[in-house]
Amino acid sequence: MNRTRTNDRSARTRNGAAVPGRNGKRFGSPTPSRSAGPNRDRGRARRPAPQGEFALPETITPALPAAADFAELDMPAELLAALGVQGVTVPFPIQAATLPNSLAGRDVLGRGRTGSGKTLAFGLALLARTAGRRAEPRQPLGLVLVPTRELAQQVTDALTPYARSVRLRLATVVGGMPIGRQASALRGGAEIVVATPGRLKDLIERGDCRLDQVRITVLDEADQMADMGFMPQVTALLDQVRRDGQRMLFSATLDRNVDLLVRRYLSDPVVHSVDPSAGAVTTMEHHVLHVHGADKHAATTEIAARDGRVLMFLDTKHAVDRLTEHLLSSGVRAAALHGGKSQPQRTRTLTQFKNGHVTVLVATNVAARGIHVDSLDLVVNVDPPTDHKDYLHRGGRTARAGESGSVVTLVTPNQRRAMTRLMATAGIVPQTTQVRAGAEALHRITGAQAPSGVPVVITAPVVERPKRRAASRGRRGPAAAARRAPARRSATDAAA
Repeated sequence: MNRTRTNDRSARTRNGAAVPGRNGKRFGSPTPSRSAGPNRDRGRARRPAPQGEFALPETITPALPAAADFAELDMPAELLAALGVQGVTVPFPIQAATLPNSLAGRDVLGRGRTGSGKTLAFGLALLARTAGRRAEPRQPLGLVLVPTRELAQQVTDALTPYARSVRLRLATVVGGMPIGRQASALRGGAEIVVATPGRLKDLIERGDCRLDQVRITVLDEADQMADMGFMPQVTALLDQVRRDGQRMLFSATLDRNVDLLVRRYLSDPVVHSVDPSAGAVTTMEHHVLHVHGADKHAATTEIAARDGRVLMFLDTKHAVDRLTEHLLSSGVRAAALHGGKSQPQRTRTLTQFKNGHVTVLVATNVAARGIHVDSLDLVVNVDPPTDHKDYLHRGGRTARAGESGSVVTLVTPNQRRAMTRLMATAGIVPQTTQVRAGAEALHRITGAQAPSGVPVVITAPVVERPKRRAASRGRRGPAAAARRAPARRSATDAAA
C-alpha cells in the first residue's frame, strides 16, 4: 500500500522550535541554519549504531516487500526492455529492497558499498517517475548529487541507455570541464542533471539553472561529500528543490554528518542496509604484507609487473607521478591518476586502464570511489591509508558485483601498529605475511614477477579528425563574406 507523501515541508522543527524550511616516503607521502526536514528524533526509537556510525531511523510507515524480479515493479515497459537488452535480469539486494518503495514515491535511505548496485537502485526509480515529462530550459526535473567527476561520469554512463529508452535527457555538470557546454545543455532542457555540488552552484549563480522544479533528488556517496567539505553546498542546494519532492540518500558509510542530512531532508524514509563495508564481502581477501623499507621499492615494482591489471594507491600526487615514471622505465605499462590531471587526461587514463592499454593505474584517493572496472582482481595500498573508510573505499574497487578480488597493503615496521588499529576499526581480520622482493610468498599472493626492464611509453589514442572539404581551403563564398562584413564594421567602430 502506497503512502501519501506529505506536502508540508515548509514547517520544520529544530530543537523544538519551528524554523522556515527554505529560503617523505620513497613513493609518497559551519552547520546551515535552514532546515528542510522534520525532526526525526521526537517520539521515535532509533536503532543501535555501530561504532562510528549513527543510529538508523525507524521507519514509521511499513515498507513495501522486496521485489524478486524487475517485472514485478511498476516501471515503463521501455525501461524493462532496456534492462533485458543490458543483460540485467535479477535485481541486487539493495535494488530489490528499495525500488518498490522509491517507485511509490517514498524517501529512501540506503547503505551499501560501491559495487552493490546503488546506481540502478536510485536511477531506475528516478527515470521511471520522470518518464513522460518534459523539462523547460534551465529547469531540470531530477537531480543526482555526487562528490567527484569520476562518479558523475560513471552514474551518467550507467543511466544513459535507460534514459534513452524513455526519452529523457541527461546533463552532466562537473568541474574541470568547459562550463559553457554544460550551461548550453541546461538551456536546451535536460530532465535529469548529474552534478558535483560546486559546479552546480556556479551554474545556478550564473542564471543557467534553477532547482525549483526538481521533484526527485538523489545524494549518492553522501558520506564522501561530507568528508570533502561539501556539506554547506549540499544543504544550500537541497533548500532550493521542491519541498514536497522525493529524496533518496545512498551512502557506503553513515557517519554523523550524514545523520544531519537524514534528519533534515528525509521524511519517514525506507531504510535498507546491505554490505556495510568492503570487509563484509566474502569474495574479497585482505592481505597485510610486512616489508622492510629498503625492499618496498622492489616489491612494489614486481607486483606492478604481474600479469593482469592492478590499481595502486599512494598518498600524494607527487608520489604517484614518481612511481608511474619508475614503472614506465622498468617496462610496466602504468599511468597516473590524481587531482592535478585535467578531466580529459583523467578520462583518457581511465579508458586506457579499462581497455587494457594500461595495466597499472597509480592513483591517489581520487580513484577510491566512482570508478568501476570489470574483473579488477587486485588493489594495492602502496601507502597504507590513515582512515578505515579510505581503506574500505579503496578496496571496494575490486570484488564488485559478486566477483572475487584481493586487497594488499604494504606495511613497513613503523606502520604496523597503526595498521592493526585501522583493521580493527574496519572490522577486518587480514592475512598477515612477511615478504620480500623475489620471494615465493609475494608471487603467490599478488602474482608478482620481475619486470622486463625495457622502458615503455604510453601514447594517447589517435583521434581522426573529419577532413575539410577542398572547396573551403582559402576560399570564402559570398554568403560567408556577407556574414563577416558586419563583424569587421563592428570591430572598426569599436577601434574608433
